[in-house]
Amino acid sequence: MTASVLTAPGLLTLERRDVPTPTDGQVLVQVSAVGVCGSDAHYYRHGRIGDYIVEDPLVLGHEAAGRIVAVGPGVSPDRIGERVSIEPQQPDPNSAPSRRGDYNLCPHMRFYATPPVDGALAEYVTIGSSFAHSVPDSVSDEAAALFEPLSVAIAASRKASIGVGDRVLIAGAGPVGLLCAQVATAAGATEVMVTDINPDRCAAALGFGATTAVGPGEVPSDLDADSFIDASGAEPAILAGIASVRPGGRVVLVGMGSSSTMTFPVALIQNRELVVTGVFRYANTWPAARALVTSGKVDLDAMVTARFGLDKVAEALDADRTPGSIKAVVYPGRTGTPS
Repeated sequence: MTASVLTAPGLLTLERRDVPTPTDGQVLVQVSAVGVCGSDAHYYRHGRIGDYIVEDPLVLGHEAAGRIVAVGPGVSPDRIGERVSIEPQQPDPNSAPSRRGDYNLCPHMRFYATPPVDGALAEYVTIGSSFAHSVPDSVSDEAAALFEPLSVAIAASRKASIGVGDRVLIAGAGPVGLLCAQVATAAGATEVMVTDINPDRCAAALGFGATTAVGPGEVPSDLDADSFIDASGAEPAILAGIASVRPGGRVVLVGMGSSSTMTFPVALIQNRELVVTGVFRYANTWPAARALVTSGKVDLDAMVTARFGLDKVAEALDADRTPGSIKAVVYPGRTGTPS
């Protein structure tokens, strides 16, 4: 098979590799589509994200879909031919977090495209059978790949306890912020305000669930949001968002900024009894993602703004620098720039 391999910051090569063999409990998936995440672009440009450093050649990509073409021992051969969305996690089922249901927090996690684990920008990958989620034919390959970032938004919405009639503030109108807006609306929020420093992104947010989209300095001082989700990672946006939450409200931190520390308004958090929490990936979200997409409450196809073959991964990773770009998708079985 062919794989796109990051060999140094800014340097990708196409390599011929053996097709992986599914082991006990695994399936072999022929990859049909891979969404490009900001983390992929960061590894490509800088060779690291925090403590995760690319020290050896690495296959990027963790937003993936495809078709099962072989199964390992312990998996029913009836699964061969199934179209699936891949949940790119390989936790230790015996770890304490996994046993209590928080498998995303497993300390022994092997996650696609997180060094040293190869990702999905290849023609074939293996994954545990229970992490290959069946999708109906009504769901496109692109949408099935984007169940992964949608799952981040679902996890954030659950942490925020968004309910009917809620007022929600979201900082950041990138792909995750736009998905958070769609999920918040689907959960029953009647006011979803999205902030971003980019006016074009604000305009895009109005088509993806936001009832209002404004610059960071335009949030009303009396907003009293029931919950605030940060999808920007920007300290000014986080601090402004916290100040906009009503007493007893919730703050959910999703975005990863350039700094791992910041000064928090502790007195405000205490006096308002705010609940502040983070989101690290997701757990048990794929059934909800499938339901949201098949019901039409979340539109993933409309978020795809560029398509590339496996020989154009460098262009795909830089697509976020193109004005109006939301989400680029790579087709490992194709070359060039598919229409």
